[in-house]
Amino acid sequence: MGGVTQDLPDSLLGRVQRHLPYLGLALSALLACALGPRTTVRLTVVLGLTVAAALWYGLMRVAYPESVRRPVKAMVFYTGLLLLITALVVLSPFFGFFGFTGYLHVGVVPQRLRPAGIVVIAALMATTQIGGVGNLHGPMLGLYAAMVLVNILIAGAITYQSIEEDRRSRARAEHIGELAEANRRLREIMAENAGLHAQLVAQAREAGVLDERQRMAGEIHDTIAQGLTGIVTQLEAAERFDDDPARRARHREQALRLARESLAEARRSVRALRPGPLAEAQLPDAVGDLADRWSRTTGTPVRFEVCGTPVPLPTALEVVLFRAAQEGLANIAKHAGASRAGLTLSYTHEVVMLDVLDDGAGFAAGPDGAAGRPDSYGLTAMRQRLRQVGGRLEIESAPGEGTAISASVPALRVRPAAAPGDNAA
Repeated sequence: MGGVTQDLPDSLLGRVQRHLPYLGLALSALLACALGPRTTVRLTVVLGLTVAAALWYGLMRVAYPESVRRPVKAMVFYTGLLLLITALVVLSPFFGFFGFTGYLHVGVVPQRLRPAGIVVIAALMATTQIGGVGNLHGPMLGLYAAMVLVNILIAGAITYQSIEEDRRSRARAEHIGELAEANRRLREIMAENAGLHAQLVAQAREAGVLDERQRMAGEIHDTIAQGLTGIVTQLEAAERFDDDPARRARHREQALRLARESLAEARRSVRALRPGPLAEAQLPDAVGDLADRWSRTTGTPVRFEVCGTPVPLPTALEVVLFRAAQEGLANIAKHAGASRAGLTLSYTHEVVMLDVLDDGAGFAAGPDGAAGRPDSYGLTAMRQRLRQVGGRLEIESAPGEGTAISASVPALRVRPAAAPGDNAA
């Protein structure tokens, strides 16, 4: 039991067992001096051995955990303790109150020597129990042998049980420590994975922005640039026919027509970069205005809610969510026959979600949540747009039970320095 509590020195039981030998030693010395012969020599020896035992125990004591790291010091400590207990017990049987200390610290010696230590302590304690070494003769020897056996069985069993319990407790503590370390490493790995995920999402967004820029560059080349080239060509041709007003007017008309077409293409391209409502308001306001206009147009009441604290998102993410709201409301108007609808825009630290719900006819959703009808191109396009920015689309629907569409994107905040660039993109 001493080994168990020594590993926990701050516990109440640990403090009691650490200081209990001093109390037993003091009580033993007091009884030995008060009830034994009071000669000067004997009193001097009793007090001298008592002080020596207290100093040895206080200065040389090795705790059970420390004995694994310092086996030599542990053997020296226990050997000296046995010698002092032997001398004190021979001097007076009252020192049995201190002799039990040998049981408390037998765990510090190697396992193969513990039985010998228990036998020695049991023999010394049996000596005190029969009244001292002066009674070791005649019929008392049989009683002494019986007491030694009883001490070995009882004290030995208790001691070994406490040592095994200490070992199991230490093993559990090590296992808990290993689990704590594993949990710490797991948290670090999860943190690294979260950072990697955010990096991959950012890279995916950048790749999507680059693809969109390349698409717009090709579209501008094929429409606006070619239109401007045609305008220049028609104006140059008009200059060559100053003497032919009819042909000059015809070339100017062609140039004017190309200019109007190029202007229309330019406006369409600008609208493709960012929906008009988003150019004039933040995403919650734009979606709210969209819901109001849709409700007035269709006559279907719609409830719009914002959960969490709205934060500005990169243009690509806001456009995708706004388009999802448009597509969801358009589907409700075309297919659902709903009596009411709902829009919820939710902001969290990880994602921003847009939920579009209705109580309409519903449909049989496919394995991936896609509509089981041939005209589900809008939902497919919505899913593709969300995947391009690292988002996802979830659809829950059943015939006669309405439809719930949830679009989510990573909650990537717009950095102040990057906001103008996002708008420009």
